Amino acid sequence: MTDVCLQTDLKSLKLFRRGKVRDVYEFGDRLVMIATDRISAFDVVLPTPIRMKGAVLTQLSRFWFSMMTDIVPNHLISADVAEFPEALQPYRDVLHLRSMLVDKAKIFPIECVARGYLAGSGWKEYQESGAVCGIKLPRGLRECDRLPEPVFTPATKAESGHDLNISFEEMAKIVGSDAAERLRDLTFRIYHRAANYAHQRGIIIADVKFEFGLHGGRVIVCDEILTPDASRFWPLASYKPGGPQPSFDKQYVRDYLEEVRFNKQPPGPELPEAVARATSEKYLEAYKLITGSSLV
Repeated sequence: MTDVCLQTDLKSLKLFRRGKVRDVYEFGDRLVMIATDRISAFDVVLPTPIRMKGAVLTQLSRFWFSMMTDIVPNHLISADVAEFPEALQPYRDVLHLRSMLVDKAKIFPIECVARGYLAGSGWKEYQESGAVCGIKLPRGLRECDRLPEPVFTPATKAESGHDLNISFEEMAKIVGSDAAERLRDLTFRIYHRAANYAHQRGIIIADVKFEFGLHGGRVIVCDEILTPDASRFWPLASYKPGGPQPSFDKQYVRDYLEEVRFNKQPPGPELPEAVARATSEKYLEAYKLITGSSLV
């Protein structure tokens, strides 16, 4: 496996999409999804890679997909490069640990979000209106307080910039009432199981976002699932509501960028080696706590 990967170039395949973190290639009616070591902050992709980040995202998704198969099928065919078709073997060094061969699905244009704690854009909206996505919440809640019950707060998917929070009724207009109810139910079921499991491992999963699609006439969960990039992971031992929490993601990167007064416009600055290393260690720690095994 290559030590770090900022961008891939699989010359024999057609590039399907290049996102902030993932390079996705077409392989017939399937896709090859590669999680690079790119990192973005404030919607700007930075030039410094975070070692092993892509491997953590892929292998954590693989772990959670396996745990949730009785709730909902997923798009994963294999994350073992040795099982990939022969045409992909010349790229095994870059594909190892950080890639998935997946079914191509028709994606619902909605980010399905469940929040168990009041943080991020939900906290900002609550401060302004006492509600999140039209859902009225109790008065007097503090930042990062646990909610009485998790709430479903869908968002429209944005190609760039932040996703836009919408109400459940607006979501139903986009995907249809039956699909909206089905996706909400699946989101809650996955979140409840994952949150209970992670709590026993010393991690609070504050919120999650999922991407669902249709394949072969059935709903499947796609993309990454329950990673530090798609969820808020907080250490249980230090949890103290009333302000921001330490997290298992890009917190060191955000803190550094705020410290140097980054203007949040591209191009982003290079990260000091210490910041990149500490961030990598946080991702790897999250993987070890959740799975019980070391990725390195």
